[in-house]
Formats: sequence, C-alpha cells, structure tokens
Amino acid sequence: MKRVFSAPGDYIYFKSQVPLHRIPIGTKQWRYYDFGPKVVTPLICLPGTAGTADVYYKQIMCLSMKGYRVISVDIPCVWNHQEWIQSFEKFLDAIDVHHIHLYGTSLGGFLAQLFAQHRPRRVKSLILSNTFLETRSFAAAMPWAPIVSWTPSFLLKRYVLTGIRDGPHEPFIADSVDFVVSQVETLSRDELASRLTLTVDSASVKPLLLSDSFITIMDTNDYSAIPQQLKDQLSERYPGARRAYLKTGGDFPFLSRPDEVNLHLQVHEVYISKWNLTRIYD
Repeated sequence: MKRVFSAPGDYIYFKSQVPLHRIPIGTKQWRYYDFGPKVVTPLICLPGTAGTADVYYKQIMCLSMKGYRVISVDIPCVWNHQEWIQSFEKFLDAIDVHHIHLYGTSLGGFLAQLFAQHRPRRVKSLILSNTFLETRSFAAAMPWAPIVSWTPSFLLKRYVLTGIRDGPHEPFIADSVDFVVSQVETLSRDELASRLTLTVDSASVKPLLLSDSFITIMDTNDYSAIPQQLKDQLSERYPGARRAYLKTGGDFPFLSRPDEVNLHLQVHEVYISKWNLTRIYD
C-alpha cells in the first residue's frame, strides 16, 4: 500500500517560525532560511539532488537554539560548476557573509568541496556526508545526459526518485524518504535538470588548501545512493579528517537521525573552535 504523506508537526511549526527568504542575484533566484545569531560564523547546509532548503529544518531548529547560525539553501539553476562557484560567492556577498562552515550531503557535499577548492579563504571547515570527489561514474550511468535540459519534468522526477531506495524501511527512515519525495515534487523542470547536469558534468575535486583537521566525514553505514567505492575514495583523500559514522540513517540522516547528526555538527564546531584557540595561544 502506498504511504500517504502528511507534513510532520515539527515541520509545520518550523514553517510558522522561520521565514523563507527569496533574493534575486543576477539571473538566479536564491531561496534560503537563515536563523540564529548573526554575529557568529554560519553553518551553511547544501542539499543533494533531491533536496531543498527545507530538508535541513531539524538542524535549523535545534542548532539555532544552541547559539548557532544556520543557513540552508536551495541550489539554484546553474548549469556548470564554475557558474555554481561564482553564483554561490555572489549569494554570500549579497547576505554579507564572508566566512562559512559548509555542511554538504551528496551533490551538496561535492559542490561544497569545489567551493572550498576555488575560494579557500572563505571556507573555515567542511562537514561532508554521503558524498563524492568526482562525477565520472554518474556520467557513465546517465548516457542521456546531453539532452537532460530538454527532458520533460515527469521523467526527470522519475529518474531522481529511482535513486532513492524504496522500502521496506524502519519507520524513521521511511518518514525521511517520504519528506524528501514531497520536496522533489516542488522542484521545477529546470531545477531538476540543472542539478542532474551538475552531477554528470565532468569535474573532480583537486587537493584542498584546507587542512584535514577542519574536515568531518559523516556517513551512514547501512546504505546510500552514493556507491561505497566513491565514499571510500573520499575518505582516502582526507586521511586526517574526523570520522562520524552513523550505524543507520539511509540517504537522509539529517532527517532520520537528527539527534545524532546535530550532535556531530556541534562536536565539529567545538573541535574547530578549540583548534583555532590552540593556534592563537601556541
């Protein structure tokens, strides 16, 4: 029997308390949430192909109450990685944010690394979850990539949704899948096409200037849409990074295991702060 999705009560409360911002920057429309004290360096959350700014609502609500500033964004319609880097930098300038911590999952984690590679002075740390270093394997699995920008919306949605593992799930994972599926339904054809293009457009992350000490890798050990081989490549690239493995959680641990994810995000920030203080006093 098909599950009937109804918005969770905590999400309805979140929407009543936290405004969704929309700002045009050039030809791009940015949708984002920005909650928490403005005097601290923000944690910016970047979703995967199927995600929106809303998927991190549990992080926004929890961490903002603990003194963190959390900004969650939609990935706008950009069609190559250089355009992503330039557009994201213009967005940061528009909201008057200079230095950031980046938390990216899946495609968002890949884009976070690219931004850290090309704009190293702006990125203070990275939290990478169920993500990858290069797009080659995705391009090989999607031979129709050259016509993605002309593909009808219903086919793009079907393709994106086939990447989300369908049941049976533990209830908390099933709820996270239902929520993300509901968010996919809100995305336009161009939004879906641009994200798929970013996933298959040829690119790889080069070595970062950012020290491994400022990186946390947070993966789930049960399964995810990102092949284990690609996650292993990421771990090998950053041997000195902190490891934060979740026993279960599926593709969307920020929704299915929010308490554990939020704890690891806080531990990451505390570690970075202590490391910086150590450098000052050494």
